[in-house]
Amino acid sequence: MSDVHSEELLAQVAALPALPGVYRYFDAQDALLYVGKALNLKRRVSSYFQKNHGGTRIGHMVSKIVRMETTVVRSEAEALLLENNLIKTLNPKFNILFRDDKSYPYLKITGTPGAHTRSDAPGQVFPRMAYYRGAVDKKHRYFGPYPSAWAVKETIQLLQKVFRLRTCEDTVFANRTRPCLLYQIKRCTGPCVDLISPEAYAADVQHAEALLRGETQEVLQAMEARMMAHSDKLEFEQAAEVRNQIQALSRVLHQQSIETVDDKDVDILAVRVQGGRACVNLAMVRGGRHLGDRPYFPVHVEDAAAVFEEEGAEGADEAVTSPSRPARPVEALVLEAFIAQHYIGVPVPPLLVTSVPVDKALLDALTEQSGLRVSAIHQPREQRRAWLDMAQKNADLQLARLLAEEGSQQARTRALAEALDLPSEDLDLLTIECFDISHTAGESTQASCVVFHHHKMQSSEYRRYKIEGITGGDDYAAMRQVLTRRYSKVVEAQREEGGIDFAAPDAEAGAPPRKGAARLPDLVLIDGGKGQVGVAREVFTALGLDLTRIVGVEKGEGRKVGLEELVFADGREKVYLGKDSAALMLVAQIRDEAHRFAITGMRAARAKVRVGGGQLEEIAGVGPKKRARLLQRFGGVRGVASASVEDLVTVDGISRELAEEIYKALR
Repeated sequence: MSDVHSEELLAQVAALPALPGVYRYFDAQDALLYVGKALNLKRRVSSYFQKNHGGTRIGHMVSKIVRMETTVVRSEAEALLLENNLIKTLNPKFNILFRDDKSYPYLKITGTPGAHTRSDAPGQVFPRMAYYRGAVDKKHRYFGPYPSAWAVKETIQLLQKVFRLRTCEDTVFANRTRPCLLYQIKRCTGPCVDLISPEAYAADVQHAEALLRGETQEVLQAMEARMMAHSDKLEFEQAAEVRNQIQALSRVLHQQSIETVDDKDVDILAVRVQGGRACVNLAMVRGGRHLGDRPYFPVHVEDAAAVFEEEGAEGADEAVTSPSRPARPVEALVLEAFIAQHYIGVPVPPLLVTSVPVDKALLDALTEQSGLRVSAIHQPREQRRAWLDMAQKNADLQLARLLAEEGSQQARTRALAEALDLPSEDLDLLTIECFDISHTAGESTQASCVVFHHHKMQSSEYRRYKIEGITGGDDYAAMRQVLTRRYSKVVEAQREEGGIDFAAPDAEAGAPPRKGAARLPDLVLIDGGKGQVGVAREVFTALGLDLTRIVGVEKGEGRKVGLEELVFADGREKVYLGKDSAALMLVAQIRDEAHRFAITGMRAARAKVRVGGGQLEEIAGVGPKKRARLLQRFGGVRGVASASVEDLVTVDGISRELAEEIYKALR
């Protein structure tokens, strides 16, 4: 194998130290192939280049290596954390990778605990409960993370029923003169109009936070003591209020089935591998409450598992396998990859309940990273067993759903290829691009282009085009502009390379197109009928492109879904595939995604033009009434933004100081 590698690379391998570290392999295009860790860099990396791996997956990977980078670390824990940071950031082809672009939601309680005066901000004196997603800070208290937005909102409703904490924005809170509907239905204590003292409200906040931490019995005991104290002082109305809270809390605890087990914060992890795909189902228990679960589907499972298996078979590193330590099953590799990557950016609870054993080195690394002793059990009993069984069942169901959906999506791709006589030798590489135009009465015109290949939408390849220099509302001109901009550069690049290649794959069979590679799709879908297709025909004719690739999606009679007809640019008769056609389902899916992407882009562009309402709302001292007066006087936010300080002062309630603040904020 060494004869295919440069002397420089082999010399670099020979010079490696016998220390723990992380190594990265790159191919000729400088794409990252693999990230690995080792207790002994020299022994592990040398093993890749000292034998012929044949036609195995690891042999395929090694044959591509032209460059290597290494980083020496102090311990196995450091190596593990660095390895998974790089995997998650750089997306190597031969590592198991979990993609999760969504941050977790939290329940936020504003302000910091402690004594406050009425002159403090309302968020300090009377803290607010809110749904929150984003980076946390020390200014507020955060509880979670939660597996879904629904879990957060359900928890807020629970706390509203019992402790009646406010949920309104500070600007609304500061400008109310009478309590809102939530007070009337007994979901808020009305702190906005002083219907509860700061001390009593602070006690409710403390009890709510204790309940979120799982201190259920402590909360009940504290509330009972508070009720008896009011009773001893003959404050029977206050005692009755606390009694009602205790009753509400007891009802909620019964309805929500909040557990009284010792476990407060636990993550339950179940893994299932089948058909080259895998699912890790994460269930969360916080404060003794089971908050629900969330499935994760990794990529590169087969390639990564094969590389790891062959590494172990070679005995390349005693940390991987030994006579006393058998090779790890794929499920264990997948689960450990998830744990290492997931808890990089998410707080880890003290206990993990897992469906397969977890390597102790991984737990030690999590403990070192978090400063919290992390343990794991994979053969739980009683309540923990019930949690794990439920998570395992959900993992099985989610993976079965994924495999079924992928099978049906592949069937749709094949059906469309057969219906339109598209290349069907390798359906994974069948590429479709779809265009749509969106605007509001000619304002903020946007064109969208969405991309489909490998049997799914490729959101990372979507593009939006800002359409300028046309008459407002001229969809034909907008379509002409976006198609010209999209394909003229591609045609120019392809001609320089020696001819136009439609949907030409990379040199590696089965690989997705390289990012930025000049290529044309197998099919160009246009959301429109004869008129839009005629525009596309003109553009493609001018560029010297194949007209058979253009297909318009024309709405059917009554614009009903399922009655769409396909219009061709090369003169063929229109085709109606049938409302139950798998091919039409795929066309409609891609068309609808292009429409959605265009609409969101148009709305965002329009919001930028009309922006200011949000900015006006954020200015301290400008409440709902003053904002309404400003907008009414100047006819909208643009008018407010163009007004002088002297003009602003003429509005009732706007002082010179506030006028100057508004003037600065809107500029």
